[in-house]
Amino acid sequence: MALLETTDLTIRFGGHVAVDAVNLSVEPGTVTGLIGPNGAGKTTTFNLVCGVLAPSGGRVILDGRDVTKLSTHRRARLGIGRTFQRLEIFGSMTVRENVLVGGEIRQGWARNAPTGPQLLAGGSDLELQDEVDLLLERLGLTDEAETRAGALATGKARLVELARALAIRPRLLLLDEPASGLDESESRDFGLLLRELAGAGLAILLVEHDVELVMSTCDHVHVLDFGRIIATGTADEIRTNAAVLDAYLGTPTS
Repeated sequence: MALLETTDLTIRFGGHVAVDAVNLSVEPGTVTGLIGPNGAGKTTTFNLVCGVLAPSGGRVILDGRDVTKLSTHRRARLGIGRTFQRLEIFGSMTVRENVLVGGEIRQGWARNAPTGPQLLAGGSDLELQDEVDLLLERLGLTDEAETRAGALATGKARLVELARALAIRPRLLLLDEPASGLDESESRDFGLLLRELAGAGLAILLVEHDVELVMSTCDHVHVLDFGRIIATGTADEIRTNAAVLDAYLGTPTS
């Protein structure tokens, strides 16, 4: 059963339809890609799922519950975590402090707030400081733990943003261009990390322009163009879809 479903999700800005009757789903234990040209509506779709924007029509369903009218913070309490296309970290704080913020927010929620799958050895029995240390280790950030986050290279800073999102123990993780700033080796390692997180039961929705990362990592891929889903399928199906080749991927040259 899908953890996230959108049904005819739509938003209009004046006469412009930015997201047009989008239907997509994300299941626990999978990585689902959302790709398309610049301006296709990918980040806007994320903002509708998170509650940053209110839709003009359609519904957002989380674990069978209609959350369309819930605020952003109430959706977060139900298990939605995210990163941002434009990097959002606390630059004057250390890497460790950034990740602690996520854990402290979670601790401030009601005891019965649903949390995601156990991603770290020790799970819910971990003290917060120990959990942060393990997250930093898992994401390769131990050496930068006491570094001011604003001094990091973009690739490392994006990993800090991811670690902070994981610290709230989400059930659904929305990643908006998380590989931006990563080199080829780092991108490959990042893909392996996403597969590990999905393997632990996390549901991941990934917006990413690194097509090879998407195709090698995602179980399913949705393709947006001008706000509409033009194709849905496996990576192999998307690679050979005529509409996707025409709108986004292009036809390979021999």
